[in-house]
Amino acid sequence: MIRFLLDGAVIEVEAGATETALDLIRYRLRRTGTKEGCAEGDCGACTVLLGELDGGSVRWRAVNACILFVPMLDGKALRTVESLSADGDLHPVQREMVERHGSQCGFCTPGFVMSLYGRSIGALGTLGEPVADVIAGNLCRCTGYGPILDAGEAVPPADSDDTAVAELLRGLSRDGAGGDWFAPRTADALAALLLAHPGARIVAGATDVGLWVTKQYRDLGAVIFIGDVADLKTVAEDSAGLTLGAGVRYTEAKAALARLHPDLGELVRRIGGLQVRNAGTIGGNIANGSPIGDMPPALIALGATLTLRRGDTRRTLPLESFFIRYGVQDRAADEFVESVHVPRPGPDTIVRVVKLSKRFDSDISAVCGAFAITVEQGCVTGARIAFGGMAATPARAATCEAALLGQSWSEETIEAAAQALARDYTPLSDARGSSAYRLTVAANLLRRLWAEQSGEVTSVLADG
Repeated sequence: MIRFLLDGAVIEVEAGATETALDLIRYRLRRTGTKEGCAEGDCGACTVLLGELDGGSVRWRAVNACILFVPMLDGKALRTVESLSADGDLHPVQREMVERHGSQCGFCTPGFVMSLYGRSIGALGTLGEPVADVIAGNLCRCTGYGPILDAGEAVPPADSDDTAVAELLRGLSRDGAGGDWFAPRTADALAALLLAHPGARIVAGATDVGLWVTKQYRDLGAVIFIGDVADLKTVAEDSAGLTLGAGVRYTEAKAALARLHPDLGELVRRIGGLQVRNAGTIGGNIANGSPIGDMPPALIALGATLTLRRGDTRRTLPLESFFIRYGVQDRAADEFVESVHVPRPGPDTIVRVVKLSKRFDSDISAVCGAFAITVEQGCVTGARIAFGGMAATPARAATCEAALLGQSWSEETIEAAAQALARDYTPLSDARGSSAYRLTVAANLLRRLWAEQSGEVTSVLADG
């Protein structure tokens, strides 16, 4: 039995592992304000808020209901657009949307309202962020964004009293399993479950796996949901670097990654919309092995190592070694990603991470390039360069690195290394870019890094 709170009431439902929260909300709960626009987490029309205990308080986060599975609601509080006016009065966000003409056809409006409502109560990932970033995961096809931005600005963030919700959540019993799914609470329980069910599908945020269901209609078989495994949500920083548990969501990791290097924080800002970052995890992005995952190239360039666990046995390997070929990773069926460690760059290391995509916000990379080049006394003594979107997996540019190592830090050396990239990669052509385009821009990213360091151009951080 799945139990969650909806506007103060305990809801109990039975559901299979892959029934979506959107279908539950619309067809069983009859809350039709939440819309299905894309069924892949891109448009934000299905945005709802989830609340969960964080110490003695409730932490809310906006998520896409279309790729959220019903068992992931277990033990949490849910708010839909109907929740905001349950007492018959419009919420300030709703009033501002009306008064500023922020709605035209109205289909996307509930999603925008929920994202802006999340900002108004200081939900995860909204504090200190511009309204434009908060609604970057919401698409409007007819009104234009000006009135919506104005409505968001008109309702400043304020603390909300969730004492009653917290008390109800503390008393909410949880079974932790259904007919075809499990939801362990500890890493030990997860390890035991995988030994007993080695073919089970591990699901963290479902930002990728959700599409397997909504777009490909795949049967996932037995599913293990790991979103409530506290052991996998640790963030540890020290002088040596940063260690992130595999279950840390991107929004939760952003500040620590930005402290490691500002480019990492900027990269997180451009991974999906806020709803995606509020669900997607560091470990999930690595474990699914996507060749266009944004964070793996950056972590590889920084020399990250991955810890995997099977039962009580752990092994650690360089992150680049985890990716074998397209769709194949170095992970046994009863093994899971436990954490990733990212060394802190040294003072002589030049770090640059650049994502190129057709639009700035909420888009998939055509190319993502990451560079960590150490220069001492005018000589290149270290070089780690990795790209996403250039091969069947995130991969290092070994020939390019070799062309840099031991050479003087000069334009001539950079040009030789840029030319060498054509021997490292044979990228595909697809809707995001041709093979020739990808090779050209990859080389140009290295050339621009040199131009930045020599003072010829400003930083590429804001480039789309």
